[in-house]
Amino acid sequence: MIFRNLEGKQKTLAQTVSVVVFMGAMAWASVPLYDWFCRVTGYGGTTAVAAGDSDTVLDETIKVRFDAGLDRGMPWEFRPMQREMEVRIGETALAFYEAYNPTDRPIAGTASYNVSPFTAGGYFAKIACFCFEEQVLQPGERVEMPVTFFVDPEIVDDRDARHVSVITLSYTFYEMDLPEQEEQAALSLD
Repeated sequence: MIFRNLEGKQKTLAQTVSVVVFMGAMAWASVPLYDWFCRVTGYGGTTAVAAGDSDTVLDETIKVRFDAGLDRGMPWEFRPMQREMEVRIGETALAFYEAYNPTDRPIAGTASYNVSPFTAGGYFAKIACFCFEEQVLQPGERVEMPVTFFVDPEIVDDRDARHVSVITLSYTFYEMDLPEQEEQAALSLD
């Protein structure tokens, strides 16, 4: 009887440990899985990333609006250089944003982005973008940052997205530690 009770406790302990390990693995994998899901489906306004231009350009046009924001405490000035443009669906377009560091110190930043309406996210394809890498601006530095994109012609075949006439591309810049600060922090931990 004692052995049966001990076996039951060991089995319960093994099941509990298995559940905890499984939940930890799911928590660890949730961010990359969610990111992958958003990129594939365009969910949440996540854009597609294209290796090159579209093979097809339609006679239909769509208006693309540009929006810029800064995270609280980010001291840069950041704005789109054009508020909107009309592009043919499938046509490669180039837009610019401008960032300015008015401070007396170098500042690193990275941009997050989304597209609205969300149904258009999977059809807005970025070929090249400043948001793919960290940006470092020196004191008083002003830069123009390009984004090359097209609207995938498949948007006209999507029953939910085909009636979209305006797409808004939004960026928000966040301050990050400078690469040298990250290196120094890593060295001080050793």
